[in-house]
Amino acid sequence: MAATSSTLLLFFLLQTLTLGGSATVAANKKTYIFRINHLMKPSIFPTHELWYTSPSFSVSTLHIYSSVFHGFSASLTAERAAAVANHPAVLAVFQDRLRYVHTTRSPQFLGLRNKQGLWFDSDYGAEVIVGILDTGVWPERRSFSDRNIGPVPSRWRGTCETGENFPSSICNRKLVGARFFSRGHDASADAAGGIGGINETVEFRSPRDADGHGTHTASTAAGRHVFGASLSGYASGIAKGVAPKARVAVYKVCWKGSGCLDSDILAGFDSAVADGVDVISISIGGGDGISAPYYLDPIAVGAFGAVSKGVFVASSAGNDGPTAMSVTNLAPWLTTVGAGTIDRTFPADIVLGDGRRLSGVSLYSGPAIDGQMYPLVYPGKSGGLPASLCMENSLDPKLVKGTIVVCDRGSSPRVAKGLVVKNAGGVGMILANGISNGEGLVGDAHVLPACAVGSDEGDSVKSYITANANPTATLAFRGTIIGVKPAPVVASFSGRGPNGLTPEVLKPDLIAPGVNILAAWTDAVGPTGLDSDHRKTEFNILSGTSMACPHVSGAAALLKSAHPSWSPAAIRSAMMTTSNLVDNTLQPVTDEDTGEPVTPLDIGAGHLNLYKAMDPGLVYDMGYGDYVTFLCALEYEPKMIQIITHSPVTCPTKRPLPENLNYPSIMVVFEGAASVNQSKTVVRTATNVEAAGAGVYKAKVSMVSGKGLAVSVKPGKLVFSPAVNKQSFAVTVTVTSVTAAGDPGSAPVADYGYLTWSDGTHEVRSPIVVSRIQPL
Repeated sequence: MAATSSTLLLFFLLQTLTLGGSATVAANKKTYIFRINHLMKPSIFPTHELWYTSPSFSVSTLHIYSSVFHGFSASLTAERAAAVANHPAVLAVFQDRLRYVHTTRSPQFLGLRNKQGLWFDSDYGAEVIVGILDTGVWPERRSFSDRNIGPVPSRWRGTCETGENFPSSICNRKLVGARFFSRGHDASADAAGGIGGINETVEFRSPRDADGHGTHTASTAAGRHVFGASLSGYASGIAKGVAPKARVAVYKVCWKGSGCLDSDILAGFDSAVADGVDVISISIGGGDGISAPYYLDPIAVGAFGAVSKGVFVASSAGNDGPTAMSVTNLAPWLTTVGAGTIDRTFPADIVLGDGRRLSGVSLYSGPAIDGQMYPLVYPGKSGGLPASLCMENSLDPKLVKGTIVVCDRGSSPRVAKGLVVKNAGGVGMILANGISNGEGLVGDAHVLPACAVGSDEGDSVKSYITANANPTATLAFRGTIIGVKPAPVVASFSGRGPNGLTPEVLKPDLIAPGVNILAAWTDAVGPTGLDSDHRKTEFNILSGTSMACPHVSGAAALLKSAHPSWSPAAIRSAMMTTSNLVDNTLQPVTDEDTGEPVTPLDIGAGHLNLYKAMDPGLVYDMGYGDYVTFLCALEYEPKMIQIITHSPVTCPTKRPLPENLNYPSIMVVFEGAASVNQSKTVVRTATNVEAAGAGVYKAKVSMVSGKGLAVSVKPGKLVFSPAVNKQSFAVTVTVTSVTAAGDPGSAPVADYGYLTWSDGTHEVRSPIVVSRIQPL
């Protein structure tokens, strides 16, 4: 790779000389940046700077890079730069380019552009209020500044609750309201004789955020433009949320170290709707791995009340992927968001004593150790499972002192393992994925030099240790790289379908950026979130579907601002039917876990694309009555349904089909053993939202898999006029081979494809997933 980079540069420089055709051109100097293999530094030079300025390179440096980047920059003629590029230690050379300040990436990755498109048409979400149910907020962050923001919308009915270190005056025209909910925790502690409850040694009895999660999600959804944002130099740029002018209302329903209780969550929903929010973002899910019926799920119940009053609710899909049926927040009135990568990463390398270089990621920003080789140990080789996982008190200081320690991922927080290694005297850590995590990587701001690697690279490190009597290694940190391809990739941790509660509804709905996302952070704890981490940072980089969810919340704020009359279902439909199925190489989006193309059970309808969502052409709209009919189709008793709806309901005598919910995706579920000519028909109604009101759409079905299926759409053409803006159609799936749609107990999805309605300008796409289940 180094030779290729240098050769390409040399070719470019020689071309410059040839085309210039004169000594004058050759004499013109430009600034070049040289990426150096620092491990090749001769021992006679005590520092890299002395090496760079020695006759070996013979250049006058402008900058020496030694932390996030190893190398130097220098002003040279093209001829001299070509000569330096041939040095064996030069890995790559870049000509200095004029750049303009950019966002910290994810909004523009979604297709948002300054002064055009959805940002422009929605005035950046200026009049929309986003409610965040989370761990609170650190209100002093620049992301919540109200500079140059207009008056609070007159419809706002909320308040700024006072509490510990949180006066009412701290709210403003941006952070319009803040509340906290602790009674559930207090009651739980009282019932346990004072055991448990809120840890007031680390928490604030107020909306102030002691954890950081809530500050991060709030600023992701609706943070202001902030110049000079970064995490210790990583991801530097202009931070801004998806809806930078939207107002924020914070509802603290979760407490550091104590979690979130159902009673407090429901109280948060209740207050948010009463206060007048337009959008609710809730990056919270179940912790027991069991999907409760909707009437026993406080998030589903609270969200139904919100949606029935016109409030859009986005929720996270959970971080238990890539296991099938790991998606959470399954209610069809919730917009459930999985996580994908963006085109930015934070590479770090492990350099083994035999010269091999293994790739990983890291956000470590302290004193570097690269350039010096250290003994490499794997405690799991002799210390058993706890030691292999680097659990607390599991490491022998005699073994790990002065070494780089390999720790297996799992059972304890990634950053906590680094603290265990540090306390035992280790100088660095390699965090190795197991089979369950595959190749999925996320960066962490570790308390010691550390690099996370995938399962394959981790196995390589362990094999090297086993095969060598005195294994050594060092770690190199390479800063921030943008323009990574392919992206997006579905994160390995992202919750996957099928829907374990109602398989007739596809979940997740879509994915959004959720890996290595920079956003505002609390001052109460360092970037690792560990109580012992006392570093202060205005921004932090986190990964999870918790980070993906507020991207969709912010997107909903923009769409609500641009289209005030749209219902929550219409907003979701616009996002889903215009989402992307290809990455930035124009190839199908792949799975981080397997490297293979994803299915709708991984990605839902696709990856959020706000460039198209503003003008979807058609939407699949729904309201209160549609959801009630769906609940009747599940054969819930009226009293169960009333828990959700808060009003008595009467179900039709003939049971409706749950598949006929007017959802933007189509799930067709066959029960029992497969048989030829078995068929099922589902119905959808499309609403034309084009301003002109007229249009003719033609249907196209393309099955990615499903040779044993026949799929038909009737009618195959939908005609809309100003007087007729709704049209219904039927999709019939027929089994033509007993091998179609899988067998009971086989893989959760066998066949899928897409139905696309097109008028020549718009393409309204819905996934069709056909599966077979064994009835209970």
